[in-house]
Amino acid sequence: MTLNLILLQAAEGAAQQGSQWSFWIMMILIFVVFYFFMIRPQTKKQKELQKQRESMKKGDKVVTAGGIYGEIKEVQENAFIITIAKDVTIKVSKESVFADASDAATSAEQK
Repeated sequence: MTLNLILLQAAEGAAQQGSQWSFWIMMILIFVVFYFFMIRPQTKKQKELQKQRESMKKGDKVVTAGGIYGEIKEVQENAFIITIAKDVTIKVSKESVFADASDAATSAEQK
């Protein structure tokens, strides 16, 4: 009877050990899926956006995060001076500026 009890406990321990491995394998697979489908594309997009902001120069048409359309008048270290109307300029952070999509589309058609 004691031998049967010992064998049952050993089999139960092996089953628990297998379930622990399958748990960790599933956790690793979930992390890999999150990395390749969510984290990596987002960081790639952020790098492209940063490169685009660094390449902006005077005269480029832009849109701010608030939806204001304008043209870059001056480039500073951390900000742009943007002309939004005749004799109206604003200073905005570089992080809140995006290239004007309509301007990009027209320049692509001209090429």
